[in-house]
Amino acid sequence: MTNTMTNASRRSFLKKATVATAGIGTLGIQSTQAAESNDKVNLAIIGCTNRGAAIGNDAVKSGMVNVVALCDADPSRTNRFKQQHPEAKVYDDFRKMFDEMGGKIDACTVGTPDHTHFPISMRAISEGVAVYVEKPLAHTFEECELLIAAEKKHNGICQMGNQGHSSSQRMQFKTWVEEGIIKNVRRVDACMNKGRRWHPWGNVTGYPAAEKMPAGMNWDVWTATAPMQSYSDRLDNGNWRGWYDYGNGAFGDWGPHTLDSIHRFLDLGLPYEIRADKLEGPNDFIYPMATTIAFEFAERGPGMPAMSINWYDGVKNQPPRPKELGEGKSMPACGKVMYSDDRTFLGGTHNAKLSILSDSVKTPEIPAGETNHSHMKNFLLAAMGKEECNSKFAVSGPLTQVFMLGCIAQRLGGTLKFDAEKREITNNERANELLKGNAPRKGWEEYYTV
Repeated sequence: MTNTMTNASRRSFLKKATVATAGIGTLGIQSTQAAESNDKVNLAIIGCTNRGAAIGNDAVKSGMVNVVALCDADPSRTNRFKQQHPEAKVYDDFRKMFDEMGGKIDACTVGTPDHTHFPISMRAISEGVAVYVEKPLAHTFEECELLIAAEKKHNGICQMGNQGHSSSQRMQFKTWVEEGIIKNVRRVDACMNKGRRWHPWGNVTGYPAAEKMPAGMNWDVWTATAPMQSYSDRLDNGNWRGWYDYGNGAFGDWGPHTLDSIHRFLDLGLPYEIRADKLEGPNDFIYPMATTIAFEFAERGPGMPAMSINWYDGVKNQPPRPKELGEGKSMPACGKVMYSDDRTFLGGTHNAKLSILSDSVKTPEIPAGETNHSHMKNFLLAAMGKEECNSKFAVSGPLTQVFMLGCIAQRLGGTLKFDAEKREITNNERANELLKGNAPRKGWEEYYTV
């Protein structure tokens, strides 16, 4: 290592830097000079396959990290990273990793199944470790609430992995709202019309039969706070996303990439009503084959009237085609149409910018100040004390809570009335229980206290 700061002094600096940056996004000269004396962040990669591998690689490719730990419930899945970083210690349990190396880790990436985001992130925040957690932020409404509180209490450096929130897409939306191009939005139709892993499974009547577990798999850690089931490939290797107890379906997967700027810059907060307008193939264990879920948001002030968001998932469950789109142009398989009093906008996901379908209004130049590097680099600079996370939990937490409410409607159907002040679903007792979800498995209760 070429770092000039000791581990202890760097960790002390990072904590002070977090306090200094809270609410302002930049540091003073003295703190910046201290950050620059430490040229790399000591990183732990937690979850080393699929999205976990992708975000870990993003961190490595930045040239800003020194990989010191690799953690996966199946440690054989760390092999590729281990070859690249032979000095990194390998773990099958994030708890043991933090017990042994907490003081040597500056930041971690969390690319694990949805149901494990919460305990890993809570542990990292309590250790003073900066945490980048893939979307959706957590698995339940309450878990989001606790993560928001923990970030605030510990002055955490926290980023959710909705990558488009560090792009010109976000800056375009923000600028267009500030310049009055986007105003008086009444309706948004958003969609994810690609096939999902669970669609070929058909009518699932229970959990899958036990299969031979991969050698070395720590299934207890994989299961974490969730109910224990026998090992099956239909739970492992990304297949967890379709199960209520482990994933958040198409909405939790794609909503963060589609509705992030709408939620933030239209000040949506939380809806007062959530409606299941369509459930195709409802099931007691996995998400339906197709759903249409409507959200009703109250008026928020001038230029922000009451508005609806309609979410469409399922291969053939597409939203209405806007008349302004014209002939020969197709709707995006993943994206949104936004209707205001004056204009109709078409947009995609992630970094895709909005286009205006209804007129040729002159649009202002988009500031480039916050778009000159990636979401991961924004996070790592925040871990160094040089920036503020663009999708910190105070921003991404309430966004994710909208998805959690939608997932409950996908599971139960009907119309749900939500009291945002009391944080309660007032007309369905079972739905209200699902704000918390399953009680944590014995031995995992500690993470539910801030």
